[in-house]
Amino acid sequence: MSEGLYSMEAKDFDKTLDLTKIKPYGDTMNDGKVQLSFTLPVPCGAEAVEAAKQLLKEMGLNNPSVVYYKELTPGFTFFNCYGSCTHTVNYSSIYVPKVESNVLSMPDTDEYIRQHFGRKIVIVGASTGTDAHTVGIDAIMNMKGYAGHYGLERYDMIEAYNLGSQVPNEDFIAKGVELHADALIISQTVTQKDVHIKNLTNVIELMEAEGLRDKMICCCGGARITHELAQELGFDAGFGMNTYADDVASFIVQEMDKRGMK
Repeated sequence: MSEGLYSMEAKDFDKTLDLTKIKPYGDTMNDGKVQLSFTLPVPCGAEAVEAAKQLLKEMGLNNPSVVYYKELTPGFTFFNCYGSCTHTVNYSSIYVPKVESNVLSMPDTDEYIRQHFGRKIVIVGASTGTDAHTVGIDAIMNMKGYAGHYGLERYDMIEAYNLGSQVPNEDFIAKGVELHADALIISQTVTQKDVHIKNLTNVIELMEAEGLRDKMICCCGGARITHELAQELGFDAGFGMNTYADDVASFIVQEMDKRGMK
């Protein structure tokens, strides 16, 4: 980009941004433009379109418009809609709890383990309960990893055991005890009716009942998992979207060191 063009864009850019009153951005600053997709349990037709528009107004959207709609099956209609949001949020006041650790590379993590523990650490992972999905746990545990981030199996100083999916919580914990695990990792993909919360709560309850909770680092992850939720459920850390084995391994080894786990 030329210096002249850069200067022109910087000069002409809309500077009405107010971080205390943030709203969606579409074509111009503060226009509030949003796109929504949803299904209503009503027959496809003009009445369905009007119902969708009225619902958008109740959501606080001005100038609602339905740009596409289609019958999914008799009695159910799908909509793509646009509108302008009238509400704002104070971005400058937002605080989000995050995992507190210095993210290390794989070689640096291995060296950290050698220096602080002098042995390989053991990490056991699985998708527990009725969750049959392995994409999340495989991304963290398997040697090939995900998106250029190698999984824990590739680390020289980590013994990683991937137990797969639909592992009963009791069996998962028992395997951790058998392998003398330093850390347990649970991936949860299925979230309908908050089944992930019920399952993760059960894990912690079982560990506490057996007097094991303080003997292992407990982490969970998934698209609907946040660090705040994980801590509320009794876990040490939660890893959501755009986190990798580097993040998980770095937290575990630093948390172990902080607790004096040798």
